Amino acid sequence: MMNFSKESLDFLFENRLMDSKPWFIEHRDIYEEKVLEPMRQLVEALTPAMLEIDDRLICEPKIGRSISRIYRDTRFTRDKSIFREKIWCVFLRDKKLYDGLPAFFVEVTPDGFSYGCGYWKAGSQSMSRFRELILSDDKDYKAARKAIEKSEIFTLYADRFKRSKYPNESKKKREWLDMKNIGAICYSNDFELLFSDKLSEKLASDLKTLSPFYKFLMKVETSK
Repeated sequence: MMNFSKESLDFLFENRLMDSKPWFIEHRDIYEEKVLEPMRQLVEALTPAMLEIDDRLICEPKIGRSISRIYRDTRFTRDKSIFREKIWCVFLRDKKLYDGLPAFFVEVTPDGFSYGCGYWKAGSQSMSRFRELILSDDKDYKAARKAIEKSEIFTLYADRFKRSKYPNESKKKREWLDMKNIGAICYSNDFELLFSDKLSEKLASDLKTLSPFYKFLMKVETSK
């Protein structure tokens, strides 16, 4: 298996620093060998674990499917930089059938890597249903919360309302009810792991522990 390496991270950093299409074209072989190929192989290695969690997840080691593009979309942003400083893979169901789906993800940057599960940007309808299920003490919500509380590596990332809209609910419930967006993530700068053959095994094992969390988020989507 082709592993990520220091050369992978050096390329991501330098390519973003140069931010030049001619420079990228000149060094494209490094990108394909040191960055893209390790990500392709990581997607392939994680596919069995992902399909075990949800056999409808898209697990295709292709750019634009499970693998991110290196080029940025600058149409709707003031930042007109051409290239990203990171590469990631995502595992989610067909976006044509759903809106704003939760996904499993792994992201690699020059500073390290992160992985987890959640929304990139949850829709308001999704978050309304999310709160309804919590308020009804839904069993899958309880299982999701238990999985996060039990975890020693994953923490919640979320935008929250400044003032709780549910002041009469318990502190544990308010922690989830007051979210505008939600996901669970682990940040790591364990470069020894990132550059090793053990990376996919570790990620698969850890991501499986988020199965109850993912199940709850998909219940949100399929019961709206």
